[in-house]
Amino acid sequence: MSYKSITLNLAVDAPPTPMVKLGIELADRFGAHLIGLAAADVPPLVATGDGMVYEGEIMQIQRAEIEKRLAELRAEFVRLVPETISSEWRQEVCSPTRFLSICARAADLIVTSGGEGENVYRAVEIGSLVLGTGRPVLITASNVEHIMAKTVLVAWKDTREARRALADALPFLAKANEVVIATIHSDRDDSIRDSLADVAVFLEHHGIMARTELIAGEADGDRLLTFARSIHADLVVSGAYGHSRLREWAFGGVTRTLIEESSINRFMSY
Repeated sequence: MSYKSITLNLAVDAPPTPMVKLGIELADRFGAHLIGLAAADVPPLVATGDGMVYEGEIMQIQRAEIEKRLAELRAEFVRLVPETISSEWRQEVCSPTRFLSICARAADLIVTSGGEGENVYRAVEIGSLVLGTGRPVLITASNVEHIMAKTVLVAWKDTREARRALADALPFLAKANEVVIATIHSDRDDSIRDSLADVAVFLEHHGIMARTELIAGEADGDRLLTFARSIHADLVVSGAYGHSRLREWAFGGVTRTLIEESSINRFMSY
């Protein structure tokens, strides 16, 4: 159980060093090839204070600024990644979400930071990334350089998405000191307990010992995060729930809370 290729996204408007160090640590832990990348795009139109729109010279200037920033990120990546880590660099002047989604085909795991901003030309749309790439996404907490994943919370719900996330997260779960499988439900019927028990047995077959928790109440992202903090979890594993609505994604409540949260590391699959 391991990740053999990890794609690490560097946001153009964030300091690169913490993310590169984190990527190095993960690549070393799992013996993985590390693909560093970055992208940003030029907005198609630029409006002046007079309401006029220019496309030519201003867009060329913005493109040059982006290319300069991408070169800086590449230099930092190359400087920090040791020769003992197999690695490569990719960059493009285009939508960061689109570029990362394309490059995801070469990876077992995507790693990106959350809270990069709302500018879709310079920041990844986390929801679109999770629901659209077909790969698990590790969304880091703000400004972290290490993800130890010593205590991992599996947010269980007996759905395809949760089963996918559980299987995708096995390499992390196998290295954790403690794994807690928890579900939030207003009913404490036998089917829910049987579901948790089956997941625990599944993990045991992979050599992973886990305990189960049934949290009473309605499924709620804040309740889940409160429980995660109570057990000092440093990684939450969850399925992602959403669907396309016109040109936007509509998310379930727990999924939206996890996407917007920035104080904890989240591992999400769809």
